[in-house]
Amino acid sequence: MTSKSVTYCTSRGIDVPLRVRINSLEGTRPLLKESTRYTDPSKVRKLSNFSQTSGLFCSVVVTLEGKPLTIPVTTSYAAFRASRRWNEWLTLPINVSQLPFNSKLTISIWEFDGDKRSDFGETDMYIFHVDDDCTLKRGRQKLTVRCQDPSLNHGHFKDGQMAELELAIKKHENGDMVAVEWLDNLTFRTIEQINKSQSAQPGFTLFIDMVQFDVPVVFSDHKYPPPMIPTYQPSDQQLQQMQNEQQGTLSKISTGKFTTMKVYDPEQYRTDPIEQKYRKLERSHKDGPFDREIKPTPKIRDELNKILNYSSVQELTQYEKNLVWKFRYFLLNNKKGLNKLIKSVNFSDENELNEALNLLPKWVEIDIEDSIELLGPNFKNSTVRTYAVERLKKAHDDELELYLLQLVQALRYETLTNSSSDFSIVGLNESMLGGASSSGSVLDDSQSLTPLSQFLVERALLNERLGSFLYWYLNTEARDNNPGSIYRKLLDYFLKSVKNQGLQREIELVDHLVKLCTKIKASRETTPKKIEMLQSILETKFKTFSPTRLPLDPSVEICGTVPEESFVFKSSLSPLKVTFTTTDGGKYPLMFKVGDDLRQDQLVIQIILLMNKLLLNENVDLKLSPYKILATGPTEGAIQFIPNSTLASVLADYHGILPYLKHHNPDSSNELGVVPSVIDTFVKSCAGYCVITYILGVGDRHLDNLLICPDGHFFHADFGYILGQDPKPFPPLMKLPPQIIDAFGGADSPNYDKFRDYCFVAYTILRKNSNLILNLFELMRDSSIPDIKMEPDRAVYKVKEKFCLDMSEEEAIIHFQNLINDSVSALLPMVIDRLHSLAQYWRA
Repeated sequence: MTSKSVTYCTSRGIDVPLRVRINSLEGTRPLLKESTRYTDPSKVRKLSNFSQTSGLFCSVVVTLEGKPLTIPVTTSYAAFRASRRWNEWLTLPINVSQLPFNSKLTISIWEFDGDKRSDFGETDMYIFHVDDDCTLKRGRQKLTVRCQDPSLNHGHFKDGQMAELELAIKKHENGDMVAVEWLDNLTFRTIEQINKSQSAQPGFTLFIDMVQFDVPVVFSDHKYPPPMIPTYQPSDQQLQQMQNEQQGTLSKISTGKFTTMKVYDPEQYRTDPIEQKYRKLERSHKDGPFDREIKPTPKIRDELNKILNYSSVQELTQYEKNLVWKFRYFLLNNKKGLNKLIKSVNFSDENELNEALNLLPKWVEIDIEDSIELLGPNFKNSTVRTYAVERLKKAHDDELELYLLQLVQALRYETLTNSSSDFSIVGLNESMLGGASSSGSVLDDSQSLTPLSQFLVERALLNERLGSFLYWYLNTEARDNNPGSIYRKLLDYFLKSVKNQGLQREIELVDHLVKLCTKIKASRETTPKKIEMLQSILETKFKTFSPTRLPLDPSVEICGTVPEESFVFKSSLSPLKVTFTTTDGGKYPLMFKVGDDLRQDQLVIQIILLMNKLLLNENVDLKLSPYKILATGPTEGAIQFIPNSTLASVLADYHGILPYLKHHNPDSSNELGVVPSVIDTFVKSCAGYCVITYILGVGDRHLDNLLICPDGHFFHADFGYILGQDPKPFPPLMKLPPQIIDAFGGADSPNYDKFRDYCFVAYTILRKNSNLILNLFELMRDSSIPDIKMEPDRAVYKVKEKFCLDMSEEEAIIHFQNLINDSVSALLPMVIDRLHSLAQYWRA
């Protein structure tokens, strides 16, 4: 059974004007006698009274339910000879995409009555097949003309036979019927005879042509969502009360006891014209000179401070916007005020916009976190974005590296100021998507770049480490987006600008790893055989090679592999563990996998590194040691391999975390029997990850993705679920297994108190830096991160919710303490951990 396919296009996608060709008018009417010229001279002014080919012209208009949608378009006036034939195309001032479904083409035929125009007749037709397949009419159309004389309106109506013939003719003209030359000639002669016999009756028929598209055009329209009407489900008691109120309405009106009726008002969210007028008066440009000198009262100053302390994602009310605008000159020396001012500007008001832009160079220098906010999707003005880039230029390379992932995402919000021809790719082909530059794919010059892209390229060319990360971030996005995206164009320009060969060797290294991993994954051999294959290939082809920067960590230079320390993991994706040798004589093991999107894990690790940096800036070292991870493409990447043990294996082999630490770091002089520095590292790292995973909403936590190193470093792995997503029901807000508390020495031990203190300190510091973290997540809103893509508009608010910014510092600490207490005493996570362990056992 073969499937049938239909090729068509929708009317909404055809942004071309509606065109119609007026062909000819056929038919006759009884003429007046020549003597009428003398008996009734007024009849002479209409030539159609005495001639079947008198001059006429047509006007065409699109109507809907009798109301015109366009202005009339007319044919030229023609003095006909043998027949009334215009053969003239008319273009109406409306696009096909704008046509309503029930719209009609109304055609009026005019003649001259002396120096005035007179109505000769009128006809109309639906533009779409409203009773059939909803397609746009195309090709030849035959329309019956309604004349002023009623005696002319009974002729030229199609009988059953002629109607069927005309439908067949249309199918033939549209190519829907197979053409047979001898049969067509015979048929057309017969049709002509039938048509002549019917044309003998008085009346007129207008023939027109609609545009003949290559495929049928089906009507389509934008479906608007229904209005958001708040649902209200009254209880039985309330229903009874409402019925009683309805029954007693008249008596209550008479006694003056009225009831309130709730109705839906669709205009309640529209802008109030009175408020609009007030806003214009409030921001009158005549008051500009006075605003420079105005000072807030103590009460207003408190309100301004409250507004300035809002988080970066907090919406300002109209009153707050007016307040910030009114005291804009007073806020010139407050670095937190600029972003609030820009949010308060009406960008459609040119004078107001110019006033705000003129204040940019006068404003005190803003922080990096605020400049990052100005590169987000809510700030489209090119001058504002250029100002933010100028501030970013003062950031050090180490700081820029922390934000580079988000700055690359911010490129999607850039608007090119030059013409599109200045920023285009020539010779686009399939090979350009592989990661290497094409000679036919270059930007015309650096002037075509936006300020942000120009800045990133300049800094990347000066710092090879930044250049390496920029390339892989751009490469991943370029391969994940359409070929004409800004990422593809910028990547080609960057590769064209790079002069050293170091980056090319990185690209070749990753290309070899991808091919090797793909080959082994495609093999049907057992895991031991795959390991033999891997080690054999490494031994023969990659034992040694030219020194190459490691993309995962460009500060490391590798020059070979250790085949005997490399293997293949037992998994459907068959990820590789490859141990490289470094130029300084060391080893660097990593895991490389193809078929898995690592960008979400990459984002989480980047945020952990950033949070660790924020804590270290406050002299708080929580011994965080996140592994490195790099997505080299949409479905491939590398992960640093750190020797570790899962808590599940530790508990199975040592029956507790403390015995595990004792085994690797014994100290009989200590109460717990473990080297104090190791316990200290364990407590601090547990506290750090406890706070961070809570803020990021990391889900699917179980004993197999909680890891510990022999030196006491504790960390999390596998960030497939974040922002509150979790495959298990009723996930805890914080994962704190009782086995960890036991390793501290119990809930009454000093180590447990230290753990809580570290948690409170870390949570407090990160709350103070919440704007930076929220701004970074805002830039990731339209990225391909799965758990952000699920609810892009809600992602940043989920993170904001975890910071509890509406609480004071003391209230936030109490809140976090309650979270710890609830997590320690929670029973359900323990049950789920046990079920997970059983599932893993049966799988093995």
